[in-house]
Amino acid sequence: MDSSEEEYATQSKLLKDFMSIPSIDKAWIFNSCSGPQAMVAMSQANLLANKRRKFMLSGHISKESNQPVNFHWAPFPTDVTGASAFVPSPSGLKLLVIRNPPEKESPTKFEIWSSSQLDKEFHIPQKVHGSVYVDGWFEGISWNSDETLVAYVAEEPSRTKPTFDHLGCYKKNNSLDKMDIGSWEGQGDWEEEWGEAYAGKKQPALFVINVESGEVEHIKGVPRSISVGQVVWSPNSKDSAQYLVFVGWLGDKRKLGIKYCSNRPCAIYAVRIKEPKDDADEAFPLHNLTKSISSGYSPRFSKDGKFLVFLSAKTAADIGAHWVAESLHKIKWPSDGKLSESIDIVDVVQVVNCPDDGSFPGLYGTDLLTDPWLSDGHTIMLSSYWRSFRVILNLNLLSGELSRVSPNDSDYSWSILALNGDDIVAVSSSPVSVPEIKYGKKVLDPAGKPSWQWSNIQKPIFKCSDKVMLGLSSLQFKILKVPVSNVSECLTEGAKKPIEAIYVSSSKPKEHGKCDPLVVVIHGGPHSVATCSFSKTLAYLSSIGYSLLNLNYRGSLGFGKEALQSLSGNVGSQDVNDVLSAVDHAIEMGLADPSRVTVLGGSHGGFLATHLIGQAPDKFVAAAVRNPVCNIASLVGITDTPDWGFFHAYGDKKHYTEAPSPEDMSRFHQVSPISHISKVKTPTLFILGAMDLRVPISNGLQYMRALKEKGVEVKVLVFPNDNHPLDRPQTDYESFLNTAVWFNKYCKL
Repeated sequence: MDSSEEEYATQSKLLKDFMSIPSIDKAWIFNSCSGPQAMVAMSQANLLANKRRKFMLSGHISKESNQPVNFHWAPFPTDVTGASAFVPSPSGLKLLVIRNPPEKESPTKFEIWSSSQLDKEFHIPQKVHGSVYVDGWFEGISWNSDETLVAYVAEEPSRTKPTFDHLGCYKKNNSLDKMDIGSWEGQGDWEEEWGEAYAGKKQPALFVINVESGEVEHIKGVPRSISVGQVVWSPNSKDSAQYLVFVGWLGDKRKLGIKYCSNRPCAIYAVRIKEPKDDADEAFPLHNLTKSISSGYSPRFSKDGKFLVFLSAKTAADIGAHWVAESLHKIKWPSDGKLSESIDIVDVVQVVNCPDDGSFPGLYGTDLLTDPWLSDGHTIMLSSYWRSFRVILNLNLLSGELSRVSPNDSDYSWSILALNGDDIVAVSSSPVSVPEIKYGKKVLDPAGKPSWQWSNIQKPIFKCSDKVMLGLSSLQFKILKVPVSNVSECLTEGAKKPIEAIYVSSSKPKEHGKCDPLVVVIHGGPHSVATCSFSKTLAYLSSIGYSLLNLNYRGSLGFGKEALQSLSGNVGSQDVNDVLSAVDHAIEMGLADPSRVTVLGGSHGGFLATHLIGQAPDKFVAAAVRNPVCNIASLVGITDTPDWGFFHAYGDKKHYTEAPSPEDMSRFHQVSPISHISKVKTPTLFILGAMDLRVPISNGLQYMRALKEKGVEVKVLVFPNDNHPLDRPQTDYESFLNTAVWFNKYCKL
């Protein structure tokens, strides 16, 4: 075994242990005669199958007075691989399991389970609809209140394609099962798709299934120009009509990529459900409930049915940035079910421009449970980004008062999983601590103000290998506040404030005062955020001897609108300077060895990494880039988000066009990493997905070939079946194994 092969073998064993750490995905709480029961959905990398193995762990929750809360887990989890979605009914007495077909010709399976058995099973053929949307913007599965119907979003059935007979004659409306021998099916008209992660997916449409009979109804009245998602039922009342309320995205001109993009205009609609007394041919109007603003999604009805609460990314939709702060709104739902043309939208939580230190920065990446309400009916629980953390918040809908529920002094990230009455089941983690279940018990102070007392679960939900625990036990982390450079008077106050970097390092004393090599980790977006939460792959790099500097440059989520929007039109300069300031700050503090600094980034993080090795050619000894944006000029004509290039080059959305001018192309080149290619000398590892529609593989390959042409050492990994995230298990494993070996080579570990 040569030295290179031996190093791969050595590194792979520990990486495999880190990759096997499960993820906690969802949780539900059910009340039974023996007390509350928890059901936790988890997943784990299955390297052999190159898929995520899904399993469910159940347990009884004990909450005896004066005793710590404990979860009594079942001896073994249950493998649920193959199930696409689990949706408990409102009472918790039924569980809907949906199984999307592995092959396009197969039916979608709906299973209705009771506490002890399978009660019903229905197979929905492709001629009715395709796969159900179970994640992303279009996800939406909702039981009605009496648990007889389920509304959901699925791919509309395939449209009829033209056929041709043996003489070549065109037949417009033939179907395959009626075709003569010697005939063939043509392709028909091409249709737009929603880009990255939606390739090959058909138009999302609205359906309702009767869980007693299995009868499926395709809801009419929604034009094909609207792609639907996030459906919920309106409150049920004897004296009023019932509606399906859902989110709709217009795609009549062009469907720009929607994944990771909250700036796509959308609205909340309502369509009345037919009742037996209605005329079979009667058509009901489609109501736009949020037509006065450019964005509305995540609709949730209050417990009493008097209000509809929803989130909005109207700032993103209006200015063109792909993700910015969200706002939260409510509208009054009419008790008689008669919707008027004029609906007043009440602002509950608005965008924060420039938060004071330690104060609420606004809502970012907000996560709402299916039923997010406390028992008082007007307090809603949610998770959101708050600077370099994810936190749990509670919001009083009547007073508008918002407060932090997860501990103020915690340096971990927290996300809500489920509610047990007014108590909270959450997951918490840090860069050096694996995810753990936490239980928050609601208590009231003398004035009646609520707070939550948090406790650890005595029995962890999973165990890690001894090697992983040993590696993590020797690590520590802290938040560095980094002053920004080149502060000018034209900057807003929010853009002048220090940025944050999460610094992860060994807690062991340095040998001879020597620092470990540093990996500068740069998130993508650019409007995303690095949080103090656990990452298996980054924890692996920390455990093999690297310090990490995980950057939140200006433009990151969670720091206020002004800091975020300061990056618009300044990519390739302001964000580059922020990263260099953070690296210099770490070196000045004695946290990094300037001769052993590497850089790792994907997407816009790869854009920054390739900028950095061109603009600061002596700063980094090695680089690893994942699906990097290297040349916006060659990207805009082939990406699913051409508006991204225009917005970040100019700082607004008014310049966007499908036919860029020579001046546009010059501007794109000017702000791209490829404009600095002549100065690059840093050895660079390229990790590319051949199915990437966001940053197609040609962008990275062009930059790589230009480096190769000038003699810079490069290594290229191409994963033929991966798209933008590069997150399939084997891809994740091989890419970080190679990243570790690549960095070791130039840091001489």
